[in-house]
Amino acid sequence: MKIGIMVLEGPYQHQAADSAWHFARAALARGHQIVGIFLFADGVNNANRFVNPPGERNLAQRYEELAAQGVPIVACTACAKFRGLKPDLKMEHLQLSGLGALAEYLRQAERFVTFGD
Repeated sequence: MKIGIMVLEGPYQHQAADSAWHFARAALARGHQIVGIFLFADGVNNANRFVNPPGERNLAQRYEELAAQGVPIVACTACAKFRGLKPDLKMEHLQLSGLGALAEYLRQAERFVTFGD
């Protein structure tokens, strides 16, 4: 099955970013395809390469690892701009793009799941 995911919450605010990551990993382990993960609103903060909590799970690094394995992960450009996430602050394999990327994930996906409020 082709699955698209949208994350609306940043790391460590709510469970949404963690749940989305666990969901994506479980789906991949079961042989499903993740057509893309779209980070929207505060979710773009999951792309920040300077997120490095001591002694905690590093959500930005977890998303970076998914992207490095070939899962397309895009942070909304407008949302990133509003939150001060400049291109040089994002993880290497995560991309910045507009709502066209979200529309493409919606077009490709057989199921689309949103995490967050």
